[in-house]
Amino acid sequence: MAEHTIKAFDEEIDRLRGLIAEMGGRAEAAIESAMIALQRQDLALAAQVVADDKRIDAIEAEVEKLVIQVIALRAPMANDLRDVIAALKIVGVVERIGDYAKNIAKRVPLIMVNQRTLEPVSLLPSMGQVASEMVHDALNAFAARDPDLAVAVVERDTVVDDFYNSVFRTLVTYMVENPKTISECAHLLFIAKNIERIGDHATNVAEMVYYAATGQTLPDRDRGGAAAEE
Repeated sequence: MAEHTIKAFDEEIDRLRGLIAEMGGRAEAAIESAMIALQRQDLALAAQVVADDKRIDAIEAEVEKLVIQVIALRAPMANDLRDVIAALKIVGVVERIGDYAKNIAKRVPLIMVNQRTLEPVSLLPSMGQVASEMVHDALNAFAARDPDLAVAVVERDTVVDDFYNSVFRTLVTYMVENPKTISECAHLLFIAKNIERIGDHATNVAEMVYYAATGQTLPDRDRGGAAAEE
């Protein structure tokens, strides 16, 4: 009976990890597709990103249900309990990452009037790439219980913050010099902010992974400047 229970628990943990991997993969794809839609001004792709977000939400609900089942039936302890709780917290964060990607996609149709507005924000694709890689690595750290990779993700958050500050300064300058572009530039600022928040949330996932793997919390980080805002 004990062996059967352990096997069932392992299968449920594997199921949890599989769902989180799928959810994370979809969130990564949403970020990448949203940025491609922005660069190419592809309305169809942007709409697809918005529609696909429903699957991310559905996976979150499935994980929450499975976590409750595992805790109720298996009463995990110590490392196992930390893993299960981390999984529950992580899916909530990944769902928010998907929402940020969806928000980026929703703004694509609003900045198509003047394609030249995109010239001063050439940093956005690179910024999005770094944020997407942070999400990927944070989830890989969870799958591998790798605290070192989690720390590396946390340290990379400053790169995204630096990108945001550069984009912010560039766009503000552009709006001052070209007042007719204020509306479009404002949308681009919101996009940059969404990417910056994706980086923050990837960092949050990494911090959860570090705690689940080690039982210790990372020292508080200084989220100064843009990163301090919600």
